[in-house]
Amino acid sequence: MTFEPFNLKKEINTAIAEQGYTCPTPIQEKAIPPILEGRDVLGLAQTGTGKTAAFVLPLLQKLADGPRKRIRALILAPTRELAMQTHETIMALGRHTRLRSAVVFGGVSMEPQIKALRFGTEIIVACPGRLLDHMSRMNVDLTGLEVLVIDEADRMFDMGFLPDIRRIVGKLPTKRQNLLFSATMPDDIRRLSADMLHDAATIQIDFAKPVASISHVLYPVGQHLKTALLKELLKRTDTESVLVFTRTKHRAKRLSEQLEHAGFRATSLQGNLSQNQRQHAIEGFRDGSYKILVATDIAARGIDVSAITHVINYDMPDTIDAYTHRIGRTGRVSRTGEAFSFVTSEDTAIAYSIECILGASLEHKTLSDFDYAKPASRDEGSFQRERRPQQSRPRTAAPRPAAPVSRLRKAGDHYRTQVSAR
Repeated sequence: MTFEPFNLKKEINTAIAEQGYTCPTPIQEKAIPPILEGRDVLGLAQTGTGKTAAFVLPLLQKLADGPRKRIRALILAPTRELAMQTHETIMALGRHTRLRSAVVFGGVSMEPQIKALRFGTEIIVACPGRLLDHMSRMNVDLTGLEVLVIDEADRMFDMGFLPDIRRIVGKLPTKRQNLLFSATMPDDIRRLSADMLHDAATIQIDFAKPVASISHVLYPVGQHLKTALLKELLKRTDTESVLVFTRTKHRAKRLSEQLEHAGFRATSLQGNLSQNQRQHAIEGFRDGSYKILVATDIAARGIDVSAITHVINYDMPDTIDAYTHRIGRTGRVSRTGEAFSFVTSEDTAIAYSIECILGASLEHKTLSDFDYAKPASRDEGSFQRERRPQQSRPRTAAPRPAAPVSRLRKAGDHYRTQVSAR
């Protein structure tokens, strides 16, 4: 299928071709028609499936006709990075429509945002907290709003934005089109969708299961050997861009410094950075100046770099949803990707849960000529001394893997013995 059946305006089709898009993704194919019809939509799709364009394209079509220089569409995003990337998508796909988009987020001066809002714009992409600041100061007029989009809704709730979203929604015109997109469907989203959406079309694409274009490998290792293993793995693996996930801001910063000292082009993305530093890290990763980006879950939310070939879980995530979000940064659209996960004896439960969701055992690998029995140094032992809350098995029914993670448990016991022997 091509984009022709959507009967989009010539200006929009021209921009689609300029971006190199030829065929819509499944979420675009199923979501665009009901949005064009004016229906509310609940879109459930993983990261990297093209859901931003799934709402941006029909939004541009709808707004291309009608009044200008007044706010007609509001897109709420959980992070500054995602807000900026959505804004850039609007500008790229709407470049020939003369529609204007303004982006609103915290961590930077309000003055340029106030000027953009007062100059006149048809679309706002905003993070909830900063938007509420503008609303309280009467900097933004939403009385003419026609469309509300809530993107990455599940992450909004993870980050505690639900009260802010409800405050914003309570101040919007009641007659409007509502579009809600999410990768997962927790209870909070069910309740919000029930309150907001009316006669909604529900679009569900590969819900709750990682995309098939990604291969998954577990690397059993002791906590104190993770950094050494990562360096060796990066040396021995053919990669383009690598996204490495850690559990804490401190660890992301420290690990990126260790990688840089070892000769890798690495940087970090974590909450202690200023907005300029965050933007520098993302742009450097996107243009190839940095080949490795070490990030925390929240900091990495919304990163859209199509050339990411590998996602490495230096620290395993706490939930299946988090695992799905992380690895969704690779294998995007038609590309393939690889997800490597470093697992210790503490990670048995989450590894089992991933195998249950995938319905198969994950491949376990070790590196030849790597000293897995090496004891921890004092500095490395201090760096790695973090523990996560105990994990539970998945609450939903899932096929039992063909071979449970007994190999991981055995390896974990071995590593626990090695660490305890220090």
